[in-house]
Amino acid sequence: MEGATSFTSAMTLTQLGVPHVPQRYILPSSQRPNPDHIKNPSTNLPTIDLSSLQHLSLRSETMDEIRIASKEIGFFQVINHGIPPSVMKDALDAATEFFNLPLEEKMLHASDNVHEPVRYGTSLNHDRDEIHFWRDFIKHYSHPISNWIHLWPSNPPSYREKMGHYAEAVQVLQKQLMEVVLESLGLNPNYLQDDVENGSQVLAVNCYPACPQPKLTLGMPPHSDYGSLTILLQSCPGLQVMDHNKNWFSVPAVEEGLIVQFGDQLEVMSNGQYKSVIHRATVSSEKKRFSIASLHSFAMDQKKGPAEKLVDLEHPAFYKEFSFKDFLDYFSNNDVINGQRFIDTLKKNPMKQ
Repeated sequence: MEGATSFTSAMTLTQLGVPHVPQRYILPSSQRPNPDHIKNPSTNLPTIDLSSLQHLSLRSETMDEIRIASKEIGFFQVINHGIPPSVMKDALDAATEFFNLPLEEKMLHASDNVHEPVRYGTSLNHDRDEIHFWRDFIKHYSHPISNWIHLWPSNPPSYREKMGHYAEAVQVLQKQLMEVVLESLGLNPNYLQDDVENGSQVLAVNCYPACPQPKLTLGMPPHSDYGSLTILLQSCPGLQVMDHNKNWFSVPAVEEGLIVQFGDQLEVMSNGQYKSVIHRATVSSEKKRFSIASLHSFAMDQKKGPAEKLVDLEHPAFYKEFSFKDFLDYFSNNDVINGQRFIDTLKKNPMKQ
């Protein structure tokens, strides 16, 4: 792709067997992951059995669980979500095969333009990051899949088929989850039906190679996602989320489970009732970790503000409208590790929230 930049990927550094993390990856001591500050996740990170929503006797209790998790942390895991384990495994296998390709093959998809529909890269925003992160990724637009799949990697040969099946399945799940989340806010479950159907889905396929000094760096810095919902599949633990008291929790790997995270668009749409979750990725000296984040948002140029039903005299609109394109423009022009969160630029009166 045009504009592709030259870089040394995290995977390449691991393959070279570097004994120390290069200086550009070393975080200031205050930003490093401190194991002593990680809380026990057992009670704070709920797992929701989605099949219970189909049972009248269990539905009310399950909706309460979702409402509490949404208000308190903007995060929960789901089981019995309808995506077959074989589809999830195939997607992780496809990710593994892609990142094991020779670098020159992966570089065919490299670009320093964050607007590219398919983009391979390293760190977060390699050209702009003052500090780099121990992560390689490939991102691709995925909905409607017929518009984009021909641009995805053709090597490995099964990549499009395996990742495509997962992308389609998780798009269906996202629509179901959005209906439940809207209902939990007291809104009509079909309130955003057209926006969700015509919205954007970006798959961010991540590889976090084994790292010689994992206490000095991160795979991704603390951030919140721009969209409405993110659905995450991880091969092993490594994700950490922050609660409203600024405590970090390591997210356990739930067998056949998927992680649901709220993004900035949902915080804005809920007028601050639900918050986008701040999260980060840690790395390990022993394990290579893969994750597939399905990032869902409204259409690229469509601006969204707080839902009218959630705005009144007591609860005025706390946020300005924004679009996915606004976020990309912000991301391409700012160093997110040292700057403010994108959502902070949208708040009308931060002191009251």
